[in-house]
Amino acid sequence: MRIDLIAPPYSGHLHPILAIARQLAARHDVHVISTPAAQARIAACGLHAASVLDVQADRILMQIANPPHAVGHHPLRLRRQLHDALGLMARVGTALQARWSERRPDLVIVDFTLPSAGLTAQGMGIAWWTSMPSPCVIESPDGPPAYFGGLLPATTMRQRVWHALARRLTRGFKRTLHACYRRQMHACGLPALYRSDRSEAVYSPQCILALGLPSFEFAQRWPAAVRFVGPQLCTPPSTVAPPDFVPGHRHVLVTLGTHLQWVKQRMDGVLRALAPQFPEVIFHFSDGDTTAPHQPGQGNYRRLPYVDYAQHLHRYALVVHHGGAGILYACLAAGLPSIVYPLDYDQFDHAARLHAAGAATWLRELSALPDVLGEALTAAGPSSDVLRLQAELQQIAVQARVVGLVEAFAQTGTVPSTDALAAQM
Repeated sequence: MRIDLIAPPYSGHLHPILAIARQLAARHDVHVISTPAAQARIAACGLHAASVLDVQADRILMQIANPPHAVGHHPLRLRRQLHDALGLMARVGTALQARWSERRPDLVIVDFTLPSAGLTAQGMGIAWWTSMPSPCVIESPDGPPAYFGGLLPATTMRQRVWHALARRLTRGFKRTLHACYRRQMHACGLPALYRSDRSEAVYSPQCILALGLPSFEFAQRWPAAVRFVGPQLCTPPSTVAPPDFVPGHRHVLVTLGTHLQWVKQRMDGVLRALAPQFPEVIFHFSDGDTTAPHQPGQGNYRRLPYVDYAQHLHRYALVVHHGGAGILYACLAAGLPSIVYPLDYDQFDHAARLHAAGAATWLRELSALPDVLGEALTAAGPSSDVLRLQAELQQIAVQARVVGLVEAFAQTGTVPSTDALAAQM
């Protein structure tokens, strides 16, 4: 089959698409489509790359991803981001329509942040699947809604009432934005946000690849299209020098992902002050940017441009991270204990799930880092909960569920049910 996979250049969205593409490339004609900023990483993975939009679009995308403040669920900040994104999404849809008129794929797999790509495919009669690295953001009839600071499962009537109200607020806010941007939404192929079955129209009605573990999530009832396939982890090769590991010392990695520049300087100051309190530990703070300049170290503290998780993550004794889906699952796959310090978007919801699973310590205030770090370093390795999730990840990875779904679709033109997929494994 001809399969096009589409994602923005952001690592948390592009890298899962690259992981999926690598698995499918052996048996299918696979192309990965993104902006110019992603082309080198796609090629480094040995995949066919195609570009949409231009360098100016990459600059706008970077502004969206790196605001000077947290966005959270602040309505005006969310509205401003949506305003900037909608214009780009319409252009993506137009560019893909022209491409697919000349080279029509049999299937497109689209990151959830680019619904216009999927809706364009749907309008052309091309099969469209959604790639969802953060299943917690999918609306469901049970489980706490996302983007409310990391809600835990309701245990009291008051909490259940609040969660029900929060779900209504979520839908109301989305519908209000749709009404405010009705013309732009129509241009992206989205005349309504919800289908008649109450499922979200921004996701594929055929297949939503939930890139996680069902046991890790709070919800038990999901839209019919959801198929849990496990996290899809990929670190494109780079030329960045590897970090130095000092024999006889434990190493702690601190990473806040590839964006969120507004908080990285603050974290740098905190770590420079904190590191001398733990002289037996070497601290590595990654900027998550292969182009960032190398900075001089200070005692047992190093600020690094980039750390390749696939190559080096297993060498750390502990990871402090922001709760991004990629680093979250990379730590669990490596069986590493972690401290999660969420900053924005769905990261608080991921922190809540790690906390509920007993798989990480939730750092709610940066000022508490020295105490929390001291407790984590005195613990005897990863907890049994981390090891349990690691075993589940190994099991679902061996099953290669994405490949199974695509092969079944290639043969039958339909997506097998969750039960049927499990029976094939």
